[in-house]
Formats: sequence, structure tokens, C-alpha cells
Amino acid sequence: MPEILVLSRAEIAPLIDHDRLIEAVADAMAEFSAGRASMPARNAAIVADRGALLAAMPAYLPSAKVLETKLVSVFPRNTEQPSHQAVIVVFDPETGTPIALIDGEEITAARTAAGSALATRLLARSDARVLAILGTGVQARSHLLAVSRVRPFTEIRVAGRDPAKARALAAEVAHEVKPPVRAVATFADAMRGADVVCGTTHPHDPVIRRDALADGVHVNSVGFAVDGREVDARTVADALVVVESRAAALAPPPGGCNDLVWAIRDGAITADHVRTEIGELVSGTKPGRTSPSQITLYKSVGVAVQDAAAAALVLAAARERGVGRTVTI
Repeated sequence: MPEILVLSRAEIAPLIDHDRLIEAVADAMAEFSAGRASMPARNAAIVADRGALLAAMPAYLPSAKVLETKLVSVFPRNTEQPSHQAVIVVFDPETGTPIALIDGEEITAARTAAGSALATRLLARSDARVLAILGTGVQARSHLLAVSRVRPFTEIRVAGRDPAKARALAAEVAHEVKPPVRAVATFADAMRGADVVCGTTHPHDPVIRRDALADGVHVNSVGFAVDGREVDARTVADALVVVESRAAALAPPPGGCNDLVWAIRDGAITADHVRTEIGELVSGTKPGRTSPSQITLYKSVGVAVQDAAAAALVLAAARERGVGRTVTI
């Protein structure tokens, strides 16, 4: 009978070293783009009447010796519960025996933000000083804390559809980061003149629009909706677009993202416009920003090798510190 280590969300959060996680995500993406990791396309059951889904995301990351799968629900209309909820099951890559059951909510938030922090480190101008956070939920908070680690920002702006939530988030994180954090009235106010923009919304219509963006901006977009997009086609067309996986990003939803698929459908770009994976930037096989005025866009759909990288770090820390409890099944 296998013994499984069980870790709750409360136990996982203190185990995450965010700087090490950024490096682990970088290594995982380089390994994936080099063809050394196994990550099949995401599959999902659609809950149409809720605009929601339940997705399965398996991966094998040889360098970290992690074989895992995540089950994640995305319910954008949730108000009393998080919109993203997940569990991760880790298996022994030598035998296939399940060895850990981990809450996936904290890991999803942390690894997604780590991916955006990595993209910011690779693509944002070195003189970037103003960070805009669009959204007020879990991903907004995690992005504010992670992305602010990779550039010496002097100002952080937060905007959401509910101004009260934006003010609450700004107040909540003010003591956790060095730059002053302030809530602003609208998404456009947050983006005006910003050097880095992080979209973390559940969009129907685009909230990141080209006419609100300054030349030279770097945009991270992790927002997802089954029936919407976060970034308008003009921004996509004008930007150097970087993704985790070309195959994943350009697949029909739920695997891919409407931001790119619809821009192709409507003739704003061709599939060849999406030609760079972030792992290729890490390894140096593809160039990144080519001029200070260039717009760069990291469009994330969330990939399982990032979950695997995060799970490896968390399990190592849990074993070292004796955290969690063992259950026989």
C-alpha cells in the first residue's frame, strides 16, 4: 500500500522560495523548449452554464525527477471561493507509484507569477520603473510580489473593476514591497506610462488595449476566460509575442488562448507571428527585445512543467523540514 505525503495550502506557502522558483521555472522552460520534457496538451471538461472548466495537466520533468499531474478548476464567476482551485498528484518516476498529494492553488499562483517575473527579467527594459497590476485577485497579489523582485520599480499601481478591492490589495501588500503601491481608478489609469503591465483578470472584452500602452512597455498577460480575451489584437500585432509553448498557446481553448487564436482568426496576425518560446530566451537560441521602443508581450496559458518545477521545490522543502502528514491508501 503506497504512502502519500499530503500538503495543505497553508503548509505549502511557507515552503516556497520565490527567487529559487523563478530559477526553477527558467530551467523547466528551457528544458521543455529543448524537447527534453514531456507535456501533452491540456485537456478539459467544459462546464458551459458556468463559463468554467476542469482541466488535467500532466508533465514529466526529467531534470527535477518529477512526474505529476494537476487537476485544476477555473470558475471565473466564483465570489465566495477562489476562481482557480487545484490539486497536484506527484508520482515516483521510477515506479509510477503516487507519492504526494499537494494543494495546487498556492503552487499555481506562485509558479504563474514566477513565469511572469522571468519574462519581465528577460524582456522588460532595464530602466523600467513603473509597474501596473490589472486585477485584484490571487494572481494580482502574486504577480505584484513576484514581478517587483526583478526590476527596481519606484511605483506600483493597482486597478480593478471594483475600486474598493484595488484599494484593499494596495493596502494589504504595502508592507511587503519597497516601492509605494497605490490604487488607481481604471485600468487605463494604471497602464498610462507604465513600463511593465501585468494582466490578471477574467476578461470578456480586452482590458489591455494598445491605445493605453506606452511604446517600450512589457506586458505579462495571464488572464483567461473561455469566452473572452485579455489583450486586444492591436497589441498582439504590434508586440514581440513570447509564449511558454507555441503548440499550447495556439491550440483551441481550453488548451490555448483566445488572445492569440482570435487575432489569427481575424487576420490581425498569422501563426508565424507567435514564434518565440520563453525557454528559447532562457537558453539564448532566440532573441528578445531588440529596441527600447519595442512592445513585448508574454502571453501565458499556464503549463504543467511549471507545476512540476514548483512541486519539486515544495516537496524537497517539506521533506527537509518535516512538514505534512503521511497517508496510506
